[in-house]
Amino acid sequence: MDGQHNSYRRYEEGETEADFDLEDKIFTQDKSYKCPTYINKTPPCQGSCPSGHEIRGWLAIARGMDKPVVEDMPWQEYAFERMVEANPFPATMGRVCPAPCEAGCNRNEVDDYVGINAVEQYVGDWANENGVKAPEAGADTGRKIAVIGGGPAGLAAAFFLRKDGHAVTLFEEHSELGGMMRYGIPGYRTPRDMLDKEIGRITAMGVDVRCNTRVGTDVSVDELEKAFDAIFWALGAQNGRGLPLDGWDAADNCINGVDFLDAFNQGYVLGTAKKVIVVGGGDTSIDVASIARRLGNITDTGQDDTTDFLGHDVAGSLVRDGMSATLTSLFPIEKMTAAEHEREDALREGVDIKGGVMPLELIVDANGLATGMKMCECTMKGMTPVPVEGTEFVLEADIIISAIGQFGDFTGMEEFDNGRGSIDVEGTYAVKGREKHFAGGDILKPHLLTTAIGHGRIAADSISDFLDDGEVDKRPSVDVHHFNLLEELQQRGHSPSAYDHIQAAGTDQADFAVHNYEDRSNSQIIKHTELFKGHFDFVAREVRDEVHIGADDVLGNFEERIIAYSEEQAQKEGERCMSCGMCFECDNCVIYCPQDAVSRVKKSDRTVGRYVETDYFKCIGCHICADVCPSGYIKMGLGA
Repeated sequence: MDGQHNSYRRYEEGETEADFDLEDKIFTQDKSYKCPTYINKTPPCQGSCPSGHEIRGWLAIARGMDKPVVEDMPWQEYAFERMVEANPFPATMGRVCPAPCEAGCNRNEVDDYVGINAVEQYVGDWANENGVKAPEAGADTGRKIAVIGGGPAGLAAAFFLRKDGHAVTLFEEHSELGGMMRYGIPGYRTPRDMLDKEIGRITAMGVDVRCNTRVGTDVSVDELEKAFDAIFWALGAQNGRGLPLDGWDAADNCINGVDFLDAFNQGYVLGTAKKVIVVGGGDTSIDVASIARRLGNITDTGQDDTTDFLGHDVAGSLVRDGMSATLTSLFPIEKMTAAEHEREDALREGVDIKGGVMPLELIVDANGLATGMKMCECTMKGMTPVPVEGTEFVLEADIIISAIGQFGDFTGMEEFDNGRGSIDVEGTYAVKGREKHFAGGDILKPHLLTTAIGHGRIAADSISDFLDDGEVDKRPSVDVHHFNLLEELQQRGHSPSAYDHIQAAGTDQADFAVHNYEDRSNSQIIKHTELFKGHFDFVAREVRDEVHIGADDVLGNFEERIIAYSEEQAQKEGERCMSCGMCFECDNCVIYCPQDAVSRVKKSDRTVGRYVETDYFKCIGCHICADVCPSGYIKMGLGA
């Protein structure tokens, strides 16, 4: 990469025209009987998205290639509609998702990944600001579904179940919906007004919400089974794990990270004192340490330790002094599971991160309170820490917070506990051994918010499938939301005509067939080696601005850090997408075909995926069109 242009060639360095006879390719390759076939594969961004976004599709809308079907519809609204076909929380996920899609982006092989996460945030914010509603609920099926838990998995399931026309009753033990999006992530990462709009869009579809209702206590499992046709368990993992150290449970100033975040986000301010140790290494531990740093030392307010103040108003309500927050991790800093930018923000804000260290012993005073921890350096053998002798040291602390893991609370529903604080499910998210029960989200295994959303989407499909005939079909190997050419043709008024079932030759001209197109997206992800990367110039990624807060300014600062894209930036990032596995209308195949066999589809008949067509009577199988296809959409087929 030279910073301006990248050159990729299909031939080896030093080869000349004498080493390959293009004339022979052009005029004698007809012996192969191969002609171009248009193969739709899943791009790696979509394949690595836990919620199953059709990312390539809404980036095509941002770049202006895919126009809205409805006249005068803003492109942002059309992109939003495409986004929520897989994930109803674009504004939230655009802020907090660590974006595995960007790590898998084939554009990394050219210059830098496409800013997928930032485009998602821009579109989600635009939809919120312009009052865009959710899709209409489907025609009433007469079926009733209970969703247990109002977090990302439960809300996503409710959204897709309502789209399918099922009645949904959502049970939530807290006073508000949102789960970890509200009670586990601080408001400077998920602004509450934004979150309320995205949740309200779902409940407005006709979801019956019952907050302050705990299943297992207020409602029994037997009552649910009698009243509902199917049940989706999205309990979340609301219990935090303490440190396996003697004296941990008895020390009042040793708490877990889930309880800390839950109390903070419900509006309670914890007395964090001056020295806080957070043991973890994941995103939750970063949030705990960052909040502790922002709260500072809370002096005596004349109230109990848990004071009834809103978390975001503590800056003006309480007096603070400076405090220290130390985050420890078994893994070295660069191998922590927390996202890199979250680690960098925490360091910038004054959190002291110590990687490659492990707790050995809790130091307790005569009153039973922890005053610190004895620790040592360690190496990791797989997931097991191995202490390094002679490296022991002591960290002093007024409060110690464990953020090392979470598990579910099965009080009143113990029969679902697999013994590890989670629920066992089949590949279709059906609960093992329990007919009409399904589960998803952190209660399976704590992971990303977007993972929980994906569980909710797939489980809703499985529930609809189950309610149809009692059987649940096997899921595809690439289980994301895919582009569907027949749906695209239908919405543009170009559906194929009825097939008369009479065998005929020359079907490339027939209007009942989708000519030379094959959909492999359910099973194949396209690799960067299938693309002609030489087509793409170096284009710098549009980087979202962020408010970087220094250690001296962090106390009491709960303002949002990420500054959203402008419309121009979002469109520029859409243009950087290489549209892996799908035509993006570059005209290379039309220009370079030596036989004029490839031509554009008549303008009035064009849709995404049907921009060019091939005359098989002219094509001689030279495969030049496939060679110069930047997106890898063209393959040679129909012969051997």
